[in-house]
Amino acid sequence: MDASKQKRIIDAALKEFKEKGFELASTNQIVKQAGIGKGMLFYYFNNKQDLYLYLMEYCLKVVEEEYFSAIDENEPDLFERMKQIVVVKMEFLSKYPDAINFIGTILLNNQIDENIKSRIESLHETGYAKIFGKIDSTLFKEGIDIQRAFNLIRWSIEGYENELRRRLKGQELNELDYWPYIEEFYSYLDMIRTCFHK
Repeated sequence: MDASKQKRIIDAALKEFKEKGFELASTNQIVKQAGIGKGMLFYYFNNKQDLYLYLMEYCLKVVEEEYFSAIDENEPDLFERMKQIVVVKMEFLSKYPDAINFIGTILLNNQIDENIKSRIESLHETGYAKIFGKIDSTLFKEGIDIQRAFNLIRWSIEGYENELRRRLKGQELNELDYWPYIEEFYSYLDMIRTCFHK
């Protein structure tokens, strides 16, 4: 498929699914927004479900190839790396707002297809490896079990993410001002740092 046509279809479909969810999303609206015939859409995708699953795979691939590759794994300080990752995430959000909002809406509304769950879990593991790999353990206080410290920090991050999902459920993600949440996250990181670092 022509690249510009493919992008129009992807953008239109992401927007439609993000705004209306799978059940209410209209392929008629998607083809109208993409400026193509309905026959062309169903030439490439058997049905709405195929298109939806393709979009999930597309978004996850973008995260793998562009978000994870932008993380600086040479930063030895765990907490500084985590702060940098938040900035990378914000830049990524501004570059791929529809893709991220699509994934975010699905996660917030628990609309994850069973076939995609393992891919998302795998991405989480890759993400944590990017966060915790090659960290300078000498920055930690004497006598601290580094692996257990990593576990506690990881659980704290997961807890904060779950709390954010709860607070943001039902909101339009593309209309949010993320900076208050970033500053809040930074403040938690600074508190955790005092517990573990020298």
